[in-house]
Amino acid sequence: MSPVVMTITVLCLYLVFFHFYAKGVLSKKIFELNDDNITPAHSMQDGVDYVPSNKYILFGHHYASIAGLAPMLGPAIAVIWGWVPALCWVVFGTLLVGAVHDFSALVLSIRHKGQSVGSIARDVISPRTRLLFLLVIFFLVALAMGVFVLVISGLFAAPDVANIPATAHPEAVFPTYSLMLIAMVIGFLVYKKNFPLWPMIAVGFVLMLITTSIGLEMPITGFTASDWTWSLLVYAFIASILPVWLLLQPRDFLNSLLLYLALFMMLAGFFLLSPDWVAPAINPNPVGAPPLMPFLFIVIACGAVSGFHGLVASGTTSKQLNKESDAPFVGYVGMIGESLLALLAVLATTAGAFSSRAEWESFYGSWEKAAGLHQKLGVFIQGNANFIHQLGIPVDYAAAFISVVVVGFAMTSVDTGARLLRFNLEEIGETIHVKALGNRYVATTLAIAAIGFFAFFTMDGKPAGLFLWTLFGTTNQILAGLTLLTVTIYLYRKKKPILYTMLPMLLVLGATISGMVMGIFKAVGNGQWTVAAVGAAIFMLAFWVLVEALLVVKQVRDDRKLDQTTT
Repeated sequence: MSPVVMTITVLCLYLVFFHFYAKGVLSKKIFELNDDNITPAHSMQDGVDYVPSNKYILFGHHYASIAGLAPMLGPAIAVIWGWVPALCWVVFGTLLVGAVHDFSALVLSIRHKGQSVGSIARDVISPRTRLLFLLVIFFLVALAMGVFVLVISGLFAAPDVANIPATAHPEAVFPTYSLMLIAMVIGFLVYKKNFPLWPMIAVGFVLMLITTSIGLEMPITGFTASDWTWSLLVYAFIASILPVWLLLQPRDFLNSLLLYLALFMMLAGFFLLSPDWVAPAINPNPVGAPPLMPFLFIVIACGAVSGFHGLVASGTTSKQLNKESDAPFVGYVGMIGESLLALLAVLATTAGAFSSRAEWESFYGSWEKAAGLHQKLGVFIQGNANFIHQLGIPVDYAAAFISVVVVGFAMTSVDTGARLLRFNLEEIGETIHVKALGNRYVATTLAIAAIGFFAFFTMDGKPAGLFLWTLFGTTNQILAGLTLLTVTIYLYRKKKPILYTMLPMLLVLGATISGMVMGIFKAVGNGQWTVAAVGAAIFMLAFWVLVEALLVVKQVRDDRKLDQTTT
């Protein structure tokens, strides 16, 4: 099947699953969504974190927050096993696993006063699981955001400014930082001065395109990657403590509009180019690569299913959901949007960036050659720049435009991640009775310090984030599995059908735990004792949550048998 026919088929599947599976089975049969139920955005409205929001604005925030670097990075390396396995997991993993995960995490949170999945686990499973969840979440978010900061600063400028490599895109600096100011002005005018929303969004979008054009013509090259890292940490601190309506919502929505434009241009260019596959359909044994199973499910995380998405859904999104019927659009379609981005990553790296099989194999000839984070982003950018070039736009300008989009979404994940980490520390403080962590300024300071640790502190000559990055995929997927486990226990307690969440949970946990065990043994064999120790600790925390869940299931079954006996 040609790439064009395959893509049209996938787009049709997205529509069918949303209308019949999300709005039908999940919303009506499983969770019984009802707009008469008051959401936390109304019942707990505080003007800072809990703010009722237009579903399209909220969708923009949610989509921008989950669509960071990972849906571009994961598929860009997983295609080393061939385009068929990557494409299947990106599409069916999303529709049957990832979108169900995101949607159900959002619904559970609005049914539990906007609490995070860690706190919900306390009520659904047992009090002990709350701290276990929160510790896994803290490590995952701090690690991911630290690496995102590193990658963004590397895209802004090389460590040696006088010799900027091809992977650097300093033209993205001006529009990225200009967007912060544009968003704050729009947020203030809309929420405090009652300016009409959509005209202001239109003006903001035009201004954003203008700043993007200025950035392309006037790249900022006078700073090192370390300079940009510090500036990103300062930005993350400010973004985390400001009200969501002032920066987070308008910035994320404007960013999402830029991504919509980029997606449209990339798809239009792809259809015009109508390329052929240059990568093999299946390549089961690449040189130096781990086994296809289970590592396909781990390498492609955010493009199919991601524990980080559950944190966004239950962290910031649930606190802004206006009514329950908005949940399928925001939660389920948001994940479909992420899948579309991952689909374009697959197409760009297997049918767009390379002109021949030999050229493809020169890059993907071994795991070692294709493993670098910047190299993956480079292939994604180049492939999609070739697509956009079909619209008459010079390749260099197209690549610069995509780099702005990539940086914008990575930035969105950073500011949302910093806020989520602040929520996480506040919940840890409540759990261990440390009142100081309940102060958002104290919690934010510690959150930024943790992100900075993974960005600056070195292990064996590498930043801690990059040194421990091999644990991101497994930790992220374990969190996704534990979130689905929490949803499954919730539904079991409510006497609702559980197969729709239990089967995805078993797949994710089974693949991830086996992959983590293999990774721990490999780390030990390579003498990477820190990686092995951290991986083992996360494995034990996850295993503990599983034991707690099994005890709950046994207790519920025993109670039901007792009720049947007494009646």
